[in-house]
Amino acid sequence: MTYCVGLYLEDGLVMLADTRTNAGVDNVSTFSKVYTSTVPGERALCLMSAGNLGITQAVWNRLQEGVMLEGTRQSLLTVPSMFRTAQLLGEAVRAVYAADGPALRAQGISFAASFLLGGQIAGGPVRLFLVYSAGNFIEATTDTPYLQVGEHKYGKPTLLRILTHRTRLEDGAKLSLLSMDDTLGANLSVGMPLDMVVYRKDSLAFPPIRRIEENDPYFHDLRDAWTSHIRDLFRDLPAPDWLVQPVDPAQTPA
Repeated sequence: MTYCVGLYLEDGLVMLADTRTNAGVDNVSTFSKVYTSTVPGERALCLMSAGNLGITQAVWNRLQEGVMLEGTRQSLLTVPSMFRTAQLLGEAVRAVYAADGPALRAQGISFAASFLLGGQIAGGPVRLFLVYSAGNFIEATTDTPYLQVGEHKYGKPTLLRILTHRTRLEDGAKLSLLSMDDTLGANLSVGMPLDMVVYRKDSLAFPPIRRIEENDPYFHDLRDAWTSHIRDLFRDLPAPDWLVQPVDPAQTPA
């Protein structure tokens, strides 16, 4: 399994994924699940995937080679808008299902794949989509400025308490790492290292993918500080008033 989270912010996007894949407890590997496609000054697209690695890699390869969309072969380098890019990804997923679905079913393997797609194409806004295994999709909004795939439940509470669409990119990077840390501590199928992409609105170019290793000093200090501050805050919270022992005046020294 995996955990991927994308934050849709006023100033851009933060996208983070782990790299663990496993086919049983004795077959654990590391694969990047973050793909980028960029034409500087024209488009910057980022894809993150969860599910069967063979399926997700096949989908990415089809996107590179081109997929039929409304009668025309399109690729990530030719689609005219982010909405069309999400449609193209959906068509690629359906094409892989049509090609491989019967063989997978014959082996008792489910067609498990989901994707986060974020980015910007010149002339349009920054957008973030979640594309399901059926090829349909939803979009992040200012009311719900994040999307997750994979083992999403453990890292969700931190996002719910703090994140808004107006959260700064720098704070969004912190939040995504804390959300990932909660997931790493709760589920062994999610593991280091991590891959992060931070996209600034209207830059139309991605910086290099940031690989965060287990011994990364910033991530180490962040998770330690977060744990320490939460413990301090918890100790400072008042106890339930119905559990506070009343003082017996008869036992109070004169």
